[in-house]
Amino acid sequence: MRYRDRQSAGEVLADLLAQDPPADPFVLGLARGGVVVADPIARRLGAPLDVLVVRKLGVPWHPELGMGAIAEGEVVVWNEAVVSRLGISPDQRARVLAQESAELARRAARYRGGSPPDLEGHTAVVVDDGLATGYTAQAAVRAARELGAAEVVLAVPVGAPDTVERLSRVADRVVCPLTPPDLIAVGSWYSDFHQVTDEEVLSILRRYR
Repeated sequence: MRYRDRQSAGEVLADLLAQDPPADPFVLGLARGGVVVADPIARRLGAPLDVLVVRKLGVPWHPELGMGAIAEGEVVVWNEAVVSRLGISPDQRARVLAQESAELARRAARYRGGSPPDLEGHTAVVVDDGLATGYTAQAAVRAARELGAAEVVLAVPVGAPDTVERLSRVADRVVCPLTPPDLIAVGSWYSDFHQVTDEEVLSILRRYR
């Protein structure tokens, strides 16, 4: 099974979530790709949709390799095993954190122009387009709790089995219909996995404001 694109993946998740709908849902798409997946979910659940900005913290000499993640609300999650194994110094961590914090603030201002949503009493449905290591999703779940969510559901179309299992101990519920044992790259499970632009994110968000 492969998904046609993020929109069709969101429709699959929407069908699953509608079978056991969360109480008073508030859908949060992780910027950028998660917002596209989240759109059909919010429409199906009749729920508000907003963006939650997260950033991978990449290893300084290999930025594609994550050593952690940061989310709005100054939530930081480190993969201490990677940090230790690669001998990443506190100064190196601090530089990457400062750089990604600045980019996170820029995107949050661009997408929303204000404070993150008040999730008090809501079930936060945190949506991304896939889970590899899962550290950005882990940071997002923590951020949703700090924004007042009564419960947090993590919904993703595809994820590595061990990552899904780990995050099931962080979120109240994980909905992930596809857990291939050989997952290396999330994009390989989509026919169309183009890089989502700021303009696509803003176009979706405008429909909910």
